[in-house]
Amino acid sequence: MSFDGKSRARWLLVFLSVVFLFASRAAVGVGLPQSTPPTKIIFDTDIGNDVDDVLALSVLHALETRHECRLLAVTITKPDALAGPFVNAMNTFYGRPQIPIGFTHSHLPNTPSKFLLLADVRDHGVLRFPHHLRRSSDAPEAVHLLRKILATQSDKSVVIVQVGYFSNLAGLLSSRGDEFSPLGGRELAARKVKLLSVMAGAFRMPGHFLEYNVMQDLPASKKVARDWPTPIVWSGYEIGNAVRFPAMSIERDFSYVPHHPAAEAYCLYDPPPHERPCWDLTSALYAVCPGRGYFGLSAPGRVTIETDGLTRFTTEPGGRDRYLILSKAQIPRVREALVQLASEPPCRP
Repeated sequence: MSFDGKSRARWLLVFLSVVFLFASRAAVGVGLPQSTPPTKIIFDTDIGNDVDDVLALSVLHALETRHECRLLAVTITKPDALAGPFVNAMNTFYGRPQIPIGFTHSHLPNTPSKFLLLADVRDHGVLRFPHHLRRSSDAPEAVHLLRKILATQSDKSVVIVQVGYFSNLAGLLSSRGDEFSPLGGRELAARKVKLLSVMAGAFRMPGHFLEYNVMQDLPASKKVARDWPTPIVWSGYEIGNAVRFPAMSIERDFSYVPHHPAAEAYCLYDPPPHERPCWDLTSALYAVCPGRGYFGLSAPGRVTIETDGLTRFTTEPGGRDRYLILSKAQIPRVREALVQLASEPPCRP
């Protein structure tokens, strides 16, 4: 077979494009074939308060598309009528409308969201972001759903990513045996959960820093910190604060569709050129990719929450807890991975 000059140039362009695609994915350590089974994830979120929860959910969907995780459920701690519909709209956008959603019964006060209203936006009478869940109250109660999901999984196989209030997990710990499992909540979590990856606290911040997620339901935060039975990795405030999501990515990388729920939520929350810290995204990334060198880890120890909500870490050999550490050299690599994942187009059936 012979090639003329144009054919050779065309084939060379295709070859270089393929090489570049695999090289760029290898550079950030995501998207390559995996020999291990996908990580089973439950995503527990206060989505609606800040837009980093939205981007974290996009990251998890991209990692599921790459067969690196499987999103078992999303449980919500923000008591907003549109939080459930918005999550359902996000899951539908990414081609996974069937993912179960659980809603809090904590009765905490609700601060109006800047972007959850996207769930009700219509263009020419049609929902801009289709979904079947009309109000959060139509979803199962979150602790009920957590017990149902955990009971069906193999032992030590589930990673919970908690990036909001501690309400749902505290409720799980207090739950009793039911039709799904005779085990109490603490025993059920101890048997089924491998790791809790939580965005909460602050471990390298100056002064007396009281972190938002801990403070919103302080009794629940204290209960989980005291009683949770599996290893916990904490992504403190300082980690996400060091990694800012590029405004240029919001403006350019999500434009493959006329309307993208994550980009529109970002702009409603605080428009570019504002660059939002990646607090919740870091917990999601670590949960699925703990061995990729994105973060360092503290020595083992124990996190306690003091009366006023201050998180304190004490080194303890064999301790349950560790917290993420981020070097200056790791920051650009983490940012690049998060941008590529959050902006990756959905895989629809």
